Amino acid sequence: MAQDVDVTVSDNTAESRFEVFLDGRLGGFAEYALEPGRVTFTHTEVAVEGKGLGSRLVRQALLSARERSLAVVPQCPFVRDYLDKHPELAER
Repeated sequence: MAQDVDVTVSDNTAESRFEVFLDGRLGGFAEYALEPGRVTFTHTEVAVEGKGLGSRLVRQALLSARERSLAVVPQCPFVRDYLDKHPELAER
């Protein structure tokens, strides 16, 4: 991604998804189902592939789950693959 592009990730709890924004415009999301003690990531979409947008989105979502002591259930193949590549973000 270009250095001058503002990328932010936020948890839209009303929609049960993490969202990534590029310069204030929605660039993708990671949907989840929240249950006591765990979060299941069900689907991830990004507007632009191959630029690291999905990785930034999922990394922030996983860090949030860890901060909240939630077990992660990676139903979504993208989240599952990301965890395989970044085992340091798997639950402890």
